[in-house]
Amino acid sequence: MTRAELINSLVGKFPYTNPHDIDNAVREIFELMIETLAVGERIEIRGFGSFEIRVREPRIAHNPKTGEQVSLGKRRVVHFKPGVELRARVDNLKQE
Repeated sequence: MTRAELINSLVGKFPYTNPHDIDNAVREIFELMIETLAVGERIEIRGFGSFEIRVREPRIAHNPKTGEQVSLGKRRVVHFKPGVELRARVDNLKQE
């Protein structure tokens, strides 16, 4: 689902709310999440999951096309861990 699809879905569920307000709310939520992660804080949404920053140490990798060695520096990446409820609901969908 893209951000536009999410906004359209919310507009369908809340027809009396201005679509521009819904768009602004979704954009603001994402912006707050980005800012929180950028300063190294963790985000936890009960029942959904948590987002945190993990540090990947520098390493030597290989370009799969040429086989050439490439040096990758230290970097921070976002890690998502799904919550128990999300895992259970997704697992139940697969079994149906």
